[in-house]
Amino acid sequence: MGLQKRIGDLVASVSAGMFEREEIIAVSLLGALCGQNTFLYGPPGTAKSLISRRIACAFEQPTYFEYLMNRFSTPEEVFGPVSIKALKEDHYIRKTDNYLPKADFAFLDEIWKSSPAILNTLLTLINEHVFRNGEAIEKAPLKALIAASNETPDANQGLEALYDRFIVRLMVGPIREAQHFDQLLNSKPTEAKIDIASALRVTPAEWSEWMEQLHLVKLSPETLTIIHLIREQLEQQYETLKVYVSDRRWQRAAMLMKAAAFFNDRRETNHSDALLLQHCLWTHEENRQAVWDIVAEAVKACGFDSGINLAAIDKEKDALDKEIKKELFHSTDVYKTVQISNKDFFQSKGIFKPKNNYYSNYEKPFEIFIAKEKLKTKDEFHPTDNKGNEQKNIKCKFDGQGTCQITISNGQVDYSSIQFTPAIIFHKGDKKEDINNRLIASLSLSVSDIREKLARKLKKVEKKFKSYESKLASTFVPTEKICLAISGIAAQIEGLQLRIKDCERLEELCR
Repeated sequence: MGLQKRIGDLVASVSAGMFEREEIIAVSLLGALCGQNTFLYGPPGTAKSLISRRIACAFEQPTYFEYLMNRFSTPEEVFGPVSIKALKEDHYIRKTDNYLPKADFAFLDEIWKSSPAILNTLLTLINEHVFRNGEAIEKAPLKALIAASNETPDANQGLEALYDRFIVRLMVGPIREAQHFDQLLNSKPTEAKIDIASALRVTPAEWSEWMEQLHLVKLSPETLTIIHLIREQLEQQYETLKVYVSDRRWQRAAMLMKAAAFFNDRRETNHSDALLLQHCLWTHEENRQAVWDIVAEAVKACGFDSGINLAAIDKEKDALDKEIKKELFHSTDVYKTVQISNKDFFQSKGIFKPKNNYYSNYEKPFEIFIAKEKLKTKDEFHPTDNKGNEQKNIKCKFDGQGTCQITISNGQVDYSSIQFTPAIIFHKGDKKEDINNRLIASLSLSVSDIREKLARKLKKVEKKFKSYESKLASTFVPTEKICLAISGIAAQIEGLQLRIKDCERLEELCR
């Protein structure tokens, strides 16, 4: 039986009879399998203690400790009573059998309600895996601690260090689906102790062996990219989210991802493993959804490590696009003009006609020259004659759209105005006639090089995706979330295809 199949069956056995708890149990079990502590956050009555007991059942004959904290809890109730016999001999020693220092797995409910004395000792125990019992230092066998509360620790309470040790943080809410709720009502109370096939249970020797093998799993380039994207976003949004992730926490989160890959029969992490970061980075209910959004976007944005700098290629392609358009096509409308004193003028010929037919014999022919620089203005001005002299009796005014209204002043006769539109020889976007063919050949070659480079990468990405898609399946991540990774890789493929099409467009322009 492969490891992925075995762990999948184990999760199914542990989850039996529980509704909408499969992901929570799977991730909690993953934490226990790689020695990471889990914090279950949610209101009372959502099966947090039951989940912990079920997780312990996944292991072979574990020593299990469970305690409900309150503000009156004493160290004796958690770490064991003081030995009276030893005390008489002037030794302060606790009897730790059947208490937390001797437990393989433990569940502490309402952890933040405990006293500082308990919490400080607990920090040392889960951090160093030792318990200072009087003058002796005892090695603690604790593999994983699951804690629960309906609240997260308040800031400035001195609990940040302990809270940081809980790498996995899971929201355990009420049942949402109506059909599951109805099934709950019609079922008998779920039992904590369940029968799990001995072939599925994890032995102490296996756990120790797996803990060593986990370190051989590598973080893929894609996973590292996702981590960097998330870190960048958390830094940018710190003032809003107030989420700080310590280096230690990143390291433990990386271990969780490696464990997910290992128990899915892989030796390298992938996108689905990176999705587990959603359970590792949030701090309070207010930022939990925002953290998930950041993780999801990073996974979607990552795609595969393409091996090429797409940003640099886009920059190069855009530069080629601009140069091709500059060399081959008119960037603006080209007008028919004449030059007077090294300046461009529009030539306009016509006849001013009187508004009153009585003066029809007073038609006035004209030839004027209008400065091209006035084309986009709306100011009134005088045209010139063919020698550049202003014709004061004639006024011109463009409408800002390329049409000029021409009027003439005459004391006795009132003339109709004339509309003049400069003639365009070449419109904007028209291909040039005089082209530097050698330059165009060089530009075409550059575009072809980019297209071929992108095509090779596209072929590689598509081939990798075909074998990669099946590897994205994970015991610890629901299928609907894995689809995020698939959509991100599909978007990368589409992006490469669009870039190739754009290169083909540029090649066509060169032809």
